Amino acid sequence: MEWEIVMGLEVHVELATKTKIFCSCTTEFGGKPNTHCCPICTGMPGTLPVLNKKVLEYAVRAGLALNCDITRYNKFDRKNYFYPDLPKAYQISQLYLPFARNGHVDLETESGRNVTVRIHEIHMEEDAGKLVHSLFGDKTYPDYNRCGVPLIEIVSEPDFRESEEVIAYLNKLKTTLEYLGISDCKMEEGSMRADVNLSVRKKGSTEFGTRTEMKNINSLKSIERAIAFESKRQIEILENGGEIIQETRRWDENKEKTFSMRSKENANDYRYFPEPDIPPISITEDEINYYNSIRPEFAEEKVVRYMSEYGMTKKDAQIIVSSKYLAKLFEETVEKCGDPSEVRYWMMMQVLYFMNERNVQPENITLSSDKFAQFVKIVKDGRINKQIGKKVFEVMFFGDESFDVEKYIKENNLEQVEDTTLIAQTVEQVINDNPKAVAQYKSGQKKIAGFFIGQVMKKLGGKANPGTVGKAVNEALEKLL
Repeated sequence: MEWEIVMGLEVHVELATKTKIFCSCTTEFGGKPNTHCCPICTGMPGTLPVLNKKVLEYAVRAGLALNCDITRYNKFDRKNYFYPDLPKAYQISQLYLPFARNGHVDLETESGRNVTVRIHEIHMEEDAGKLVHSLFGDKTYPDYNRCGVPLIEIVSEPDFRESEEVIAYLNKLKTTLEYLGISDCKMEEGSMRADVNLSVRKKGSTEFGTRTEMKNINSLKSIERAIAFESKRQIEILENGGEIIQETRRWDENKEKTFSMRSKENANDYRYFPEPDIPPISITEDEINYYNSIRPEFAEEKVVRYMSEYGMTKKDAQIIVSSKYLAKLFEETVEKCGDPSEVRYWMMMQVLYFMNERNVQPENITLSSDKFAQFVKIVKDGRINKQIGKKVFEVMFFGDESFDVEKYIKENNLEQVEDTTLIAQTVEQVINDNPKAVAQYKSGQKKIAGFFIGQVMKKLGGKANPGTVGKAVNEALEKLL
């Protein structure tokens, strides 16, 4: 029997405002426990919340970017539940009139399939705190620093059928919100978290199965593993005649399993009612027009432009624009040196290599476009070849602000050897030192010329022009025939 997976996602995104949604406490990540909170965000009696206008702006800009209809008149509601990380025992959220509805996201998966995912709604809400479990003994400590950090929750329709669609969707959300500048979307810090609602059904069926919800998974790899495990678990239960229980489950990364946490709540379990301390919000047409006018060029738009303007392949363009920080470095460097082809080469061959090798995130790259452009000009002018250039680039990429490309090349005597007389003498020496290789060449093994080129480059410390060396070697070997 064939089965089909059906999934919907609830993605929580922390907004990059400097202060919280209803008070002036900092939203900065980290800090000593319970030092970034006040009577308002911890819900002390007699306190009154005031909506941070920047939160509303960021939220509406996200809704527009995700092709949503913006609710002109919306309001907040109280969601009541009791949990140690929620000190006031309710969360201010939006149920009845969320600020955005009926959006969609167009995706291209890793395998090249085009998929459209519908967005049911996006609403604003405040984050809860977190619980810190002691490694020594059976104790748990609440940290309320995160209470009141502004969130938007992006709720999709159940349009996902495979994990690669989920990954493509999350990457698209991450890239879009980063380009907007409204969230850093760092999953490892919890500023972007996904709840996966998953059910299975017989292939061809139109009815949904009973779903489970996997909460707050904070890495793409974990999401892939959780989907694989949970779908297999449900299929095995159904094939053995069992029933799926609607519940919330926790993904355990170490055991690579999901575990039951609690029965899945419905809206009526939270006893929603209108938030009495915050008045309704009206969003005007002028505000929407303004937010549309400051919309940035998004990744997919950059891909089209890079292919047209720079003659770049679609794959290379997609890699560079996958992060706004990489795209910014690329564009600023091109503007300063005027050579997009050379900048693309070093981005693909060196920047991405060092990012992967040293696990450097795009936002943490310290290489400036000024130094990058200076380096490209030096290579383009033939002052160093690409072999030496790779060594210089590594030092430059990991260097501090004081690193000087020109000074480093001069101090280490790395400038390209263009002395044709010296090159010719070196070629002659290498040929004389390798009679067996010469005999191979004379017998028709023309590829052995590469050996001579390598030996000449080695004797010249890798600093010679490879083209000049290749020409000199081929001319010298031809004379021997």
